[in-house]
Amino acid sequence: MSLPELIAGVEDHEKTLTVFNADDDRVEGLREQFRDRNLTVTAERTPSGRPAAFAVLAEDGEFVTAADVGEVLVSPDDGADPDFDEESYGPILDHLDETLFTSYDADQMVAASREIEDRAWRVGAGTLHAGFQRLSVLDEQLDVYGRLAESELDVHAYAVPDADVPEHDTDLTIHVERADEIERSWFVAYDGDGVDVNKCALLAEERESRGFYGFWTYDPSTVDWIIDHLESTYGLVEPR
Repeated sequence: MSLPELIAGVEDHEKTLTVFNADDDRVEGLREQFRDRNLTVTAERTPSGRPAAFAVLAEDGEFVTAADVGEVLVSPDDGADPDFDEESYGPILDHLDETLFTSYDADQMVAASREIEDRAWRVGAGTLHAGFQRLSVLDEQLDVYGRLAESELDVHAYAVPDADVPEHDTDLTIHVERADEIERSWFVAYDGDGVDVNKCALLAEERESRGFYGFWTYDPSTVDWIIDHLESTYGLVEPR
């Protein structure tokens, strides 16, 4: 399985959030909140009108979890941007990872990537893998990744050769690959230094000019698969 095939597999499993007994403003607020996710928000009422304002999450028609709407709905003042704050979505967050996001632009992707990079920086150990699509793009981010590589992190960057390998004096490992999935994919994956609760990844595919479709995940098995795929498939590194 390739990275794009993993994204397609996530895309095939649409989730539905059914909002019961909530006013129209709250329903529309949830639709706006999840407008760029592969998630359908519907509204229903129970015959008794009780309990008030709760939401049920289902995947492929099967119940996943339920929560009070107030625990799910993010106020504009809460500043949940881009999307990786683990306090942002209350008790359904763990069930909303591996849900496809649609048409993120480059700025959104950079912001989302920074969340994973920051987690790796704060833990200060383990391995971080990042895909830049092209060496010219990596060159623009070399200061950030050079700083990460100066820590105790083992940092790997992947890109196709559209320019010379950027010069650097850090322990950053650059994998130069002529692979279609590397050119099409934007990814950041952190192994959590072997601690499952610290593992996280962002994986997206460029399907239109600077428009990215993909998902993030805190699921250890998915993060492990992404990293295992990268480590087993790509071994060519920059000349020393």
